[in-house]
Amino acid sequence: MEIQLNNLQVLILAILVLWVGVVLTARVPFLQRLNVPPAVSGGVPFAVLLAVAGGTAGLQVEFQLDLRDDLLLCFFSTIGLQAKFARLREGGGLLGRMLLLTVLFLFLQNLMGVAGALGMGSPPALGLLGGSVALAGGHGTAITWGRLAESRGAEGAIEIGLAFATFGLILGGVVGGPIANALVRRFRLRTPGTGHGEDRVGGREGEKAHSITTGGAINSILLLAVCVGVGAQVNALLHVRGIILPGFLTAMGTGIVLTNLADWRGWRLDEESVDLINDLTLHLYLAMSLMSMALASVLPYIGPIALILTLQVALIVAFTWFLVFRVCGSDYDAVVVCAGFAGLGLGATPVGVANMSAVSRQYGPSTKAFLLIPLLGAFFLDIANAFVIQAFLALAR
Repeated sequence: MEIQLNNLQVLILAILVLWVGVVLTARVPFLQRLNVPPAVSGGVPFAVLLAVAGGTAGLQVEFQLDLRDDLLLCFFSTIGLQAKFARLREGGGLLGRMLLLTVLFLFLQNLMGVAGALGMGSPPALGLLGGSVALAGGHGTAITWGRLAESRGAEGAIEIGLAFATFGLILGGVVGGPIANALVRRFRLRTPGTGHGEDRVGGREGEKAHSITTGGAINSILLLAVCVGVGAQVNALLHVRGIILPGFLTAMGTGIVLTNLADWRGWRLDEESVDLINDLTLHLYLAMSLMSMALASVLPYIGPIALILTLQVALIVAFTWFLVFRVCGSDYDAVVVCAGFAGLGLGATPVGVANMSAVSRQYGPSTKAFLLIPLLGAFFLDIANAFVIQAFLALAR
């Protein structure tokens, strides 16, 4: 039996999968603790059900995913629109040092992934998927570069990338707390004390909350249209000159130019509506991608995936312990940064923030860490990762 779903049906199904994910995340403490996105907690079980139905009843479902690709461009456009250069100054010299460390980590993560793949006799591309593509990059980046790999003949690249991203999300939430606890005990650090649970997501005190207005939302949608349209034209011009870049990168670059031009001219963008569009496009994009995974294609690579993930966990532990902790001052603030960086490097910014919140509830707050990690995740990581991945691909040619 074969079922074909068009774009509208895929969208409706993705909304249902998201709703199921929201319910599951709200009712399962483990998912809450790891801050697992609803698209993951809803999409992965749906993909498992499809795999079981395919293996037992021969059910095959074909998904039309054109809308998913458009959502990807919108999502990365919002990343660009949030990347204000002025915010870099808020972190001072420490943020600059952490930016350099992040680039170093992305290179090491890719080297570790490729080394693990070669050690198991697998293609280097598998190791790159198990490097910064899926781990630091997350599900969205895994799908994007997985599609590129599949266009070059690497079957199952999207599913393998999604598997790495999902396991990385879980591992990032698992290792951050133990790293922080070990650092506090090993160096006998003085902590601020418990009872100040700090759960805010990097917000700065003194900022006023703004409600989303129809006018502000329309302005944001217009900016998205400009990012996608101009980005497509820039991409086409580069393609003619032999420079091959993914479409999301030029859309994101256009957003960076627009938001910093507006900042320079003193024009206020409706950041609240941009944040909302960011969340909606990402969750719908992930839901469509995860629910359509062909899990059977991942099974032949379970061994290499397990080895690469083990190596990546060892890397993040060593990197935070010997570099991040010392660069950040070897104090309690550095401990909380390490917990956040572990979640950021293996999973996503929300995982890093969740790690820091757990450490803060146990030992006390760290304002510096809650400023630094969200800035790294929201502003720099995706941009740097795109160029690091491109550099590795260029070396592989």
